[in-house]
Amino acid sequence: MAGSKFAYVRKFELPDVLLPSTFMVFRLDGHSFHRFSDEHGFVKPNDLRALQLMDHAAKSLMEEYKDIGLAFGESDEYSFLLRKSTALYNRRQAKIVSTLTSLFTSCYVFHWPRYFPDVPLRYPPSFDGRIVLYPSQQEVRDYFAWRQADTHINNLYNTAFWALVQQGGLTTTDAHAVLRGTVSKDKHEILFSRFGVNYDKLDPRYRKGSVFVRAEKKKKGKVATQLELLHCDIIRDDFWEKYGHILRD
Repeated sequence: MAGSKFAYVRKFELPDVLLPSTFMVFRLDGHSFHRFSDEHGFVKPNDLRALQLMDHAAKSLMEEYKDIGLAFGESDEYSFLLRKSTALYNRRQAKIVSTLTSLFTSCYVFHWPRYFPDVPLRYPPSFDGRIVLYPSQQEVRDYFAWRQADTHINNLYNTAFWALVQQGGLTTTDAHAVLRGTVSKDKHEILFSRFGVNYDKLDPRYRKGSVFVRAEKKKKGKVATQLELLHCDIIRDDFWEKYGHILRD
């Protein structure tokens, strides 16, 4: 191909190299997962099997790509932080997005029977991916704080909504109407006064999402890293003080 008269077509390929010396956040989302979750009978408001499957696929991605130092997942999305100096695929955006998205998707499908042994896949799931670059540690921290805050907002709403439907006997339309215009404390009150649910006591996996981090461990005088799955606060300083090496290059 290289020496043929047809090789000129390569000139039409546009370079898509990402800006150097910037933090790279790769984020993927399930495509049309409302339909997918309904078709496969996901438990509402949270299906532990589905969340564990997402975690498994995320861990597989981090095991394959050592430049990923941190991952955060909620529902049908996951965000991955690649170190500032990564030269993965020469920082070609299309190559990184397509390869990481396809590996995550294939891992999700491959491990499906482990988490849903009695639920055959009715059709193939798909995920879309994108990359956003951030110039400094502060933007990276704010990005992950934003995603965790979104986790709390969505899960609180969904927990109250499905309590009204499943336990309160309301239609989905009526449940949305009850919650319309409410703030966080109102939803807490609905859950506690009507259903005896203390939201703050629910599994932190649902309230805070999943966090994979490469934790540093000292072994025989050497520093090694291993993947840890956490369900903790990543908005306050405590997390970043403990795992500060994530943002060091």
